[in-house]
Amino acid sequence: MIDNPEEFKAITDTVKRIAQADNHDSLLDLINNSEITIRQTGYDNWNGGINYYTVYFEVNISKFVEVRNDLNQWEQLLLENFSLPVRHLDDEEISRVTIAPKSKLASSPEVNPHRPLSVAEIKRKSQLVNYMDMISEDELIEEVLLPLFRQLGFHRITTAGHKDKALEYGKDIWMKYVLPTQHVLYFGAQVKKGKLDSSGMSKGGNSNIAEIHNQALMMLGHEIFDPEIGRRVLVDHAFIVAGGEITKAAKNWLADKLDESKRSQIIFMDREDILNLFIVNNLPLPKGAVVEEKPSADDLPF
Repeated sequence: MIDNPEEFKAITDTVKRIAQADNHDSLLDLINNSEITIRQTGYDNWNGGINYYTVYFEVNISKFVEVRNDLNQWEQLLLENFSLPVRHLDDEEISRVTIAPKSKLASSPEVNPHRPLSVAEIKRKSQLVNYMDMISEDELIEEVLLPLFRQLGFHRITTAGHKDKALEYGKDIWMKYVLPTQHVLYFGAQVKKGKLDSSGMSKGGNSNIAEIHNQALMMLGHEIFDPEIGRRVLVDHAFIVAGGEITKAAKNWLADKLDESKRSQIIFMDREDILNLFIVNNLPLPKGAVVEEKPSADDLPF
């Protein structure tokens, strides 16, 4: 993934070398005097899936004043140069470069899934709710959870898939997260489409929490192979993800069944968590969630 710190540093170094070879001193000066970061800002299911990234240039006020009259030209020039080292990739693309003064970025509000939603966001959330009511568990994973986890900064996201279900050892997804200290945490996720409750019997599309108890134990007890480091590792934390509600009774039941160490490794994520995170991170809705509004009978056909 090109948003991996080491990978992105290599891309930036390549752009610098190209600027040096072209004797483009002003471009090199801008790169050297900026704090440069990258973040995934889009995902397209077409052609096997394409991840889109934005590169952010944070510059001093004096430098920003110097370039602001030609901001679009500078951003276009930077986009062209940063696209060169990744042009061979089929599933990753740098689609935008943004230059901003440090004071602007410092005051940017952190994405908060608990904040009030705007009217437009409420509409998008309603569309996503209707979509999640119709899709299967595999579609929930592929179309909703994978783009969301990528946007949240997880790396090497791997799904069990249909063929490997027998070998998933309780995990529908495994992934890793790199801390600012460059230490790595590994996460597994067990996904259920419906509601998780603690009733004696599952009903309809709901799942009894007892049904995933053994899967949670398997998830935390079995190693996964990380090809990037060439060795097997244990999962540090386990997500229990539900496309419906996870009742308080279900959470308490699972907590009682797990010992203290494993209990602290469990993270719950229900429908409301998924919806709010998806919307406030401004992820594009899956194609099946977007409903085209038909013109009313009163509208003129021209």
